[in-house]
Amino acid sequence: MSQTHEIVATTYYRTFAKFHPVLATIEPADTVITKTLDSGGQDLHGEHLHETGNPLTGPFYIEGAEPGDSISVELRKVRLNRDWGYTSVRLGLVALTPEHVAEVFSNDYKLDLVRSGRADMLPWDIDIERAVVSPRYPESPGQIRKFAAEPMLGCIGVAPEGEFTPTSGPSGSYGGNIDYNMIREGSVVHLPVSQTGAYLYVGDGHALQGDGEPLGNGIETSMDVEFSVTLHKGRVLTMPRVETDEYIISIGSQAEFASSLNRGLQLATTDMVKWLAADYGFEDWAAHTLVGMVGQFDVVTVAGSMALRIPKEHLG
Repeated sequence: MSQTHEIVATTYYRTFAKFHPVLATIEPADTVITKTLDSGGQDLHGEHLHETGNPLTGPFYIEGAEPGDSISVELRKVRLNRDWGYTSVRLGLVALTPEHVAEVFSNDYKLDLVRSGRADMLPWDIDIERAVVSPRYPESPGQIRKFAAEPMLGCIGVAPEGEFTPTSGPSGSYGGNIDYNMIREGSVVHLPVSQTGAYLYVGDGHALQGDGEPLGNGIETSMDVEFSVTLHKGRVLTMPRVETDEYIISIGSQAEFASSLNRGLQLATTDMVKWLAADYGFEDWAAHTLVGMVGQFDVVTVAGSMALRIPKEHLG
């Protein structure tokens, strides 16, 4: 019989590793209710509980998960739980042409607005009741207006193969710091299992983030998260996948700000063709043609990952 686990971590980690003490052992179909810190290590009360750099909640050990399996993580809730967040004050230079970089304004805005010793961070107000975000930038009233919040998780992943223990900075075939704004409440994230128990981690909540994460961050904030996991025995995955009510999505998952988008596109497209054939019975020519006619490519992260979406209405 499935159970509900309500658990808040007291220790957080910055690596997707198989050797960290297990936060909770869960059976497939169990529900987990938990919380995540923001990327700077602060909780919903603003308390610093960990160093900066996307501290992760987990690991969650999935009973029965073995290498060669895969898991599907259904994000039942990804909810805002505090009234502020922060971003960088300017775009990441990797998002701009080299000839323009020398003309870009100073990264120094105001010292200590968000974090002691930092002058490059812009605070944002979050209206949880109205689900609206707005920057605290009084020098230019009216320049940037309020936006509707779209909460998402930047980090979701499992321990990768072998002894590899990546930090919560990059992403890869195991998931990781994917920073894809389609990973939000109602989405299902499919991940390969490379270690017994999978060792699932979540973190890095954003109240809002544009395609590609061009600032180098979204509106970083803490989150309330609820999820359940389905185990698929013998279903081998080579890349993360996402499902929403409208789309199936393959991700060419690579380290952000340091990878070729061409390669990310190739990885996403190759995975989608395999997915359409294996799970939906498409012949090769039909899978290729479907991608060619209705495929939608997303830049997941600047100089990093690409995603390919196929509307479910075309899957028969």
